[in-house]
Amino acid sequence: MATFHAAPNVNEFRVVHPLDDVAEKKCSSDGLGRMRMTRSVSLSLFVLRGYLIVMTLMLVYHVLDLAGVLPMLR
Repeated sequence: MATFHAAPNVNEFRVVHPLDDVAEKKCSSDGLGRMRMTRSVSLSLFVLRGYLIVMTLMLVYHVLDLAGVLPMLR
């Protein structure tokens, strides 16, 4: 009876979970200084901040409306 030995599949890779892996040295940000933003990036961040504030206010309004607090204020 002949035995067939298959060649190892080269498309298989060993997966190591990050918690089980060897810890790597962290990069230090000391001495890098401030990063300059372009006008478009600054404007985009300002618009994002405004959007998040408006969405938070809408959420607070909705929660207060569901809680029945708003009819008392009217």
